[in-house]
Amino acid sequence: MSFESSDQQALDSALSRVMSEMARVLQQNYASIEDTLVSITTMAVGMVPGTDHAGITLVTGRRTVESRASTGELPRRLGSLQQQCGQGPCLDAVWEQRTVRVVDMRSERRWPQFASAAWELGMRSMLVFQLYIGRDNLGALNLYSERVNGFDSASEKLGLVVATQAAVALIAAQHEDQMQSALTSRDLIGQAKGVIMERYGIDAVQAFDLLSKLSQDWNIGVAELAGRVTQRR
Repeated sequence: MSFESSDQQALDSALSRVMSEMARVLQQNYASIEDTLVSITTMAVGMVPGTDHAGITLVTGRRTVESRASTGELPRRLGSLQQQCGQGPCLDAVWEQRTVRVVDMRSERRWPQFASAAWELGMRSMLVFQLYIGRDNLGALNLYSERVNGFDSASEKLGLVVATQAAVALIAAQHEDQMQSALTSRDLIGQAKGVIMERYGIDAVQAFDLLSKLSQDWNIGVAELAGRVTQRR
């Protein structure tokens, strides 16, 4: 068996283990978005060769950018730094490219302001993968190395598997969160309708119509108004 064939078999085996382990862990945590994000970054550090730190950049409504689930203080500072500079590999991965690789931060010319500051903070190389979460909600999985050329081709292949699994898990977690919010809103509206029916002697349809009209007049959501009604009961 050739050396190259042996390496490929080892990589295939590693890819299989990564997919299996991520599926197992994320299935347990997908109901919570924050738990899912933390699981992703924690596993990325352990599974992708060369990774010392990890974090996730999320964009909500294509406007709000935030750093989440960092595995330490350094990724948090680098995430904030990119937002302040308005440039960096994480932002490029979110908006323009599927994968961004930084071999040597000191000689990086694509984002001079960010690269210089990142080098001073001790970051030497990066590997970033775009996460597609939804139409208006985007993100990136950010892997950091304290060594120059800390990531190789195997790192990129394993990282892509992690990112793909992560995107699927985030979609599931987001869907679950929306379902829970919808159920909570429905319960609040039902309670508010009961309060209004009892107080004003009207039926359920009239109570909901009143909630809807007040919601429009006061420019607030029906669920938020229902919450206020039940709190003041």
